[in-house]
Amino acid sequence: MTPPTIGNTTPGRDLKRRFLWLGLAMSLGMVALAIQLYRLQLIRHEEYAAKSVANFVKEVRLRADRGVIKDARGTILVDSRPSFDAFVTPAFCTDCFEQVIPRLGELLQWDPEQRKKIEDLVRSSRRNAPFMPVPVRVDLTRDEYDRLNARRDILDGVEVVPVPHRNYRADMVLSHVLGYMNEITQEELERLNGDGAKYALGDYIGRRGLERYFESKLRGQDGVRKEVVNARGQTIEELNDKLGEHSVIPPTAGSNVVLSLDMRLQEEAERAFPGVTGAVVAIDVNTGFIKALVSRPGFDPNLLTGRVTPSQMATLARDPLHPMINRVAAEHYSPGSTFKVITQLAAFKAGVFRPETVVNCTGGYRLGARVWRCHKDSGHGPMDGKAAMKASCDAWFYKVADTIGLDPIAEMGKSLGLGRPTGIGVVAEVPGIMPSTAYHDKASPGGYTKGMALNSAIGQGDDNVTPLQLALVYAAVANGGKLYKPQMVHRLENLDGQIIEEFKPEVVSRVDMNPAHLKAIVEGLIAVAQEPGGTAYRARMKSGLPPQMPIAAKTGTAQVARIGAVRLKTHQMSYFERDHAWFAGFAPADKPELAVVVLNEHGGHGGVDAAPTAMAVMRKYFELKAQDATSPPPRANQPYTPSLPPAPSLDASALTRAVVPPPRVNLPGEPIQPPSETGDDSATAD
Repeated sequence: MTPPTIGNTTPGRDLKRRFLWLGLAMSLGMVALAIQLYRLQLIRHEEYAAKSVANFVKEVRLRADRGVIKDARGTILVDSRPSFDAFVTPAFCTDCFEQVIPRLGELLQWDPEQRKKIEDLVRSSRRNAPFMPVPVRVDLTRDEYDRLNARRDILDGVEVVPVPHRNYRADMVLSHVLGYMNEITQEELERLNGDGAKYALGDYIGRRGLERYFESKLRGQDGVRKEVVNARGQTIEELNDKLGEHSVIPPTAGSNVVLSLDMRLQEEAERAFPGVTGAVVAIDVNTGFIKALVSRPGFDPNLLTGRVTPSQMATLARDPLHPMINRVAAEHYSPGSTFKVITQLAAFKAGVFRPETVVNCTGGYRLGARVWRCHKDSGHGPMDGKAAMKASCDAWFYKVADTIGLDPIAEMGKSLGLGRPTGIGVVAEVPGIMPSTAYHDKASPGGYTKGMALNSAIGQGDDNVTPLQLALVYAAVANGGKLYKPQMVHRLENLDGQIIEEFKPEVVSRVDMNPAHLKAIVEGLIAVAQEPGGTAYRARMKSGLPPQMPIAAKTGTAQVARIGAVRLKTHQMSYFERDHAWFAGFAPADKPELAVVVLNEHGGHGGVDAAPTAMAVMRKYFELKAQDATSPPPRANQPYTPSLPPAPSLDASALTRAVVPPPRVNLPGEPIQPPSETGDDSATAD
């Protein structure tokens, strides 16, 4: 055996070193392979699995029919119309940015900004969801549809898909109630899908009103159809039969929403209402269900659901009449003399005043060095409770406020739901304002002063109510003190008309009202409409209602601008300076069924510019009741056909007296202005 030589390696040691290097190389290779397998099978599993399947089977989304919205008699107000949308699937879009999108841009006449927006959208989808179709044009016109179909051979990855689009048959009528739809946002997509919903990019979602509130019920559940496709995403029809019977999962239609509103009564309210802006509410006093609801001006939900342009949105935003605001519940106003019911309830409950208590009206009421005007400058003379309500004598109610203070009036108003949301839910609402001494100490410069109570007692000052709140107040007076939750949906139905969910009347609270006090107040309200000299008497006589049917009512005229030394006629004032005209009442007074509130915003006087509308609605309600008692019910699911004349519009000349409209201090969210104690801002002329 030859001894080892320094500097030489033995065959065994050399072999061991080679095995070491080989093992290291194999280990590194295995690590690299493991990393690649992890990346392919876990990180990018869905992408490559979809690619492998997509070369053979593609899942096509079957959209569910969205539920329809009907009135109380089954007339269809909202349904869906056939339409076509254009989609691009990034995974199948060969030469997408070099050829396909430029060709689409030419065919659909995109401007550079639109084209860039589509390119960015497709690039983002290619990274995140390459097999998810991306909507690039919604609601194709007939010409656009024909052009795309004619060039489908050179538009790889482009599909024209039938997609139902919402159809609002009533146009602008009930737009605030029905709402509208538009495209889901990325944030909503992530949030809703995280909660188990199945929305996709480009889907529409309910905005406002019933469309928003019942989105999950109306939407339904989409289905799936599997198709055999080639690598370009084109269907291979002859192979589809090989997929078997489970290749289609049918969609489930959404629920239908049946309203408590009757479009026959709604149409009458729309026709009879003369206002450019304002609201009408008709409500069942014994259930809280709404029978008719007008908010003017409205908007076109078909426009907002379709392809609305930036210029159209800018026009809506600049409109000084604010058509997107729901006047019934999302705007509040000084109620004027319609509030006097609450003041009289508080006066009788306090025990200081009785129905027979007499106050002498000399044309105003002096408190300290100031005089608060009555709307009749010459005065009404001696007035008891009933006469004060009938003639709407401000002095009687000033005396109440001076005697009992503001807080008992505020407590009565709050017990009847003022100063808080009604809980209607379906539409957005503001709480209104029911001021108290604590409220003024916090909100008014200098804190509470006694004159503020005088203003509040006649529905001025910081009193603010929504028309819906006032309707509930009068409904509670009519039914003896039950304050209902307002509702406008009777039930949800499935496609076959079977009831899924039915909504029952809900009593929110019961207001303790002394029957004798309530009887005296209702007698005063009856005198307003039924006796000569009452502020609604003329409208009642011209209403066409049966003479034997007593009406309980109160008119109101709420100031918007300072009266000044000389009272101006309505036509002498700019539109935004004119008073708000109110009417609130119920019928029949001896067995109440329907309460109606009318607000003619900047309309003039309650007895002239609001009462006739309410009388027309009441007359129509009882005519329909008699008609339905003897006639067979109509065939359900008949589409609504509009038959209304255009709504009144604002004459531009009405703005000429004021270049800039006076501040609207009653808008929700705006700072509250303290009431004046000069005596000039407190009188109401009904």
